[in-house]
Amino acid sequence: MSISLHKAGLGGVDSHDGAAALHTWSHARWVLLAGCLTAIPAFYLELLATSSSMLLTARALYGGMAVACVGAIARTAWSCRKPARYLDRNAFDVAIACGALVSVIGGANPWSSLEWTLRLAFMAMIALRIVVALRAYFEPNRLVLLPVAGAIVLLLGGAGFYALEPRVHTYAEGLWLAFESSATVGYGDFAPTTPASRVFAVFVVLLGYGMLSLAFAGLAAWFIGMEERRLRREMHRDIKALHAEISSLHREIEGLRDVLAPRHGGLETTRLSRPAPVERERRGA
Repeated sequence: MSISLHKAGLGGVDSHDGAAALHTWSHARWVLLAGCLTAIPAFYLELLATSSSMLLTARALYGGMAVACVGAIARTAWSCRKPARYLDRNAFDVAIACGALVSVIGGANPWSSLEWTLRLAFMAMIALRIVVALRAYFEPNRLVLLPVAGAIVLLLGGAGFYALEPRVHTYAEGLWLAFESSATVGYGDFAPTTPASRVFAVFVVLLGYGMLSLAFAGLAAWFIGMEERRLRREMHRDIKALHAEISSLHREIEGLRDVLAPRHGGLETTRLSRPAPVERERRGA
């Protein structure tokens, strides 16, 4: 897993690097995560901007994201023994920092087709970076955390659709649309109709479907783990029984050896005490 992340430009700090670099990275990765989360409201503020104040707020958020990402990357690279190798291992984070800097001076809405493509690609990178940063907390064996994370995604998805989709008039309808999207059901009663809600639906589908998949995978892993523990207990019980039988056989063999040892010694003594045939003939003569 670490090798594939390294190839993807998300390798972090090499485990063989100095303690200072590892300590710096343990804090810098959370700064990078906070910067990536900042890009989400910035994207939608810029997409829905109806005034210059909203556009300035979005660009200020992008600026804060750029400062956070560049600062975290630079601080970690400075503490590494080989800064160039660290930058190579984390080319994905460097690309995100560059994207944040470009977004500060991005064009106003409406965007051209090329700018739409670039911004969607940038947001896809942000989503991937967030998932990688939180992957340790969403493993299939964390059955308690996964449903909570799924519920948070649905609640936020409902609020997002309620704010972005004009056909959704209540929060309950937004929550229902978020569930339909995350479960990939598609009853047809509600559907995203604006560019903002459609882009939002893409992230809800990816996150929600991923959460549901992990939750069901975690449940299956829990049942399989129970069966494996039961089989392990039975195997240990059989091993103990076999060990007891072997010990019993060993004790029986030792007992038979103790019983047969005196008889064997008596036979040897009798053989030694008998005279040889030649000696008996000489004695007779």
